[in-house]
Amino acid sequence: MHTVKTRSFTTRLTTLLRKIYPDQDANLLASKIVDAFWPEGQQPRKRGRLPSNNLWTEKDALLITYGNSILDGAHKPLDLMHDFLLRRMKGLVNGVHILPFFPFTSDDGFAVSDFRAVNPQLGDWPDINRISEDFHLMSDLVLNHVSSQGAWFNGYRQGQSPYDGFFFEASPEDDLSSVVRPRTTPLLQEVETVNGPRHVWCTFSHDQIDLDFRNPEVLLEFLRIIRLHVDNGVRIIRLDAVAFLWKEVGTSSIHLPQTHAIVQLMRLLCDYAVETIILLTETNVPKAENLSYFGNRNEAHAIYNFPLPPLILHAVMSGSAQYLRRWQSGMPPAQLGCAYLNFTASHDGIGMRPVEGILPEPEQAKMINTIKDIGGLVSMRALPGGGETPYEINTTFYEATGQTFAGADAYHLERFLCSQTIVMSLEGIPAFYIHSMLATPNDHAQVERRGMNRAINRHRWDYPSLNALLDDPRSVQARVLGALSHRLRVRAKQPAFHPNATQFTMPLDNAVFGVWRQSLDRHQSIFALHNVSNQPVAVSHMSMNLIDDETWVDLLTGEKIDMMQEAISLAPYQCRWITNRG
Repeated sequence: MHTVKTRSFTTRLTTLLRKIYPDQDANLLASKIVDAFWPEGQQPRKRGRLPSNNLWTEKDALLITYGNSILDGAHKPLDLMHDFLLRRMKGLVNGVHILPFFPFTSDDGFAVSDFRAVNPQLGDWPDINRISEDFHLMSDLVLNHVSSQGAWFNGYRQGQSPYDGFFFEASPEDDLSSVVRPRTTPLLQEVETVNGPRHVWCTFSHDQIDLDFRNPEVLLEFLRIIRLHVDNGVRIIRLDAVAFLWKEVGTSSIHLPQTHAIVQLMRLLCDYAVETIILLTETNVPKAENLSYFGNRNEAHAIYNFPLPPLILHAVMSGSAQYLRRWQSGMPPAQLGCAYLNFTASHDGIGMRPVEGILPEPEQAKMINTIKDIGGLVSMRALPGGGETPYEINTTFYEATGQTFAGADAYHLERFLCSQTIVMSLEGIPAFYIHSMLATPNDHAQVERRGMNRAINRHRWDYPSLNALLDDPRSVQARVLGALSHRLRVRAKQPAFHPNATQFTMPLDNAVFGVWRQSLDRHQSIFALHNVSNQPVAVSHMSMNLIDDETWVDLLTGEKIDMMQEAISLAPYQCRWITNRG
């Protein structure tokens, strides 16, 4: 075992291990963990990083994409993605989340068959390395399950060590009525093994077999995989579906204490890594459950702000920021060393679970009906004890903003830009799905061809055709990317948009969602105003603390604010960033 000079590291590690694996020798297991994360020739830091606001700045923004979102039939998709990033995204985002880029068998990459290889249809590790040299790279640690067709599960079925102890088994006779899961398929799947029939746990699908983290060898293997990714330039580790990691028959098998302890263990290792590694948890669940993954500044560095997509969409569909404002007013600032990841769209649908208890069911129903009107889809999940409920809305976010509850109007583009500008204004790090940046329409042909609702939002662009559209200033793709590019470039220069800068949600008219941001040094203020309605609105100066002896400017238009006027006007869906430091 490497010598870690700070005694607190060993003490904290063994304390966590006793919580997770009370029947194991904690000191021996700690030694194995250190050797897995720091193999021969690598050393941990002498002191762990303390929580701080220095892991990110206002210049940080992420693009979310599949490795094959752009194709041309001639070049490796990862090379095309690198070209796109350099040509279209440089200066707009400095990070990229490439969704699972490993060999897989289903679920667009989330049924991984080999965690140590790059999908040869995309490229290879050198292609990943080149992207990581120009952008902060995020990879997926799909740690809840693996492909039913991969080497691990084949080894399990054949009784091969160590894989014979890698998968979670249960019995159809067990009480599984309390298990929380996001799918309607049967939880258990019967499979044949050399030891006879077994029932394995499948939270997501029967091609995604859940791992058994009660076996410490599973944890050790994933720590080796994290090390491989870090050695290949990955700096943000996304813990996919982490909430379901630890299972216990007779419980909900979500957010169990051992799950949190494993996230804490990973955070501890990252704090002692020479490389700066950020842990991001993906937990598409209600607010309090999601916030719990910050821990006490000792779990995730960042968490997804999952209520944002449905709440922002509801605001621009309804013309009222009432529910968005109420929710945002009750959100705590991220703890020191932590940040929210803000977004409206991802490779999945717009999740509805995060607005349980926030958005009344009649309002959710209006959203769902409007989405259906514009050709979107709705996916369901099973309820404990039977029945179904909407789990997510499936559509591109650009298409989702095509009309309001009252119907279509002339403001589709403005409404969409407003939705994305809200994401840029809030406390946290903004992230943008490639199909939002490119105003991609719903891909019904993919849904038909692939038989899955989520395919509607997973279009694959032909690169020459895409470039032609982006070079044509009249195309909606060029207009959207141009407008978002301007706003992102402006945003990156504002200290008041630091992910941890002070935020106050302004009590304004329901048509306007406003937040006041103040830089960490208190030198810059920004009043970010967003008209979520299709009517012009005026915001009184008295609603804002515009200090008299300072000059106030709208960063988005360059317009100087006339303090002699009583109100600031906003056109339908107009956004204004009013600052005392342009």
